[in-house]
Amino acid sequence: MKLTESKTDMLGKISAVHGDDHFMNRITSIGITEGTSFQTVRNDKKMPVLIYLRETLISLNRADAERIEVEKK
Repeated sequence: MKLTESKTDMLGKISAVHGDDHFMNRITSIGITEGTSFQTVRNDKKMPVLIYLRETLISLNRADAERIEVEKK
């Protein structure tokens, strides 16, 4: 499933990240890599997706979150 489909308080794992080199460099520099565990903090429609991973709260715009595939733990 895509990160935008995750529910609030869901525990999961990043399974794949898709995008061009610029996107991949930006996303991996903030710690979003395949195999990383995360928790969805907030996912309201038309709002950024808030996730907690690597002891950091991260806000992702919906377009970026669409490129991230996740699996539920």
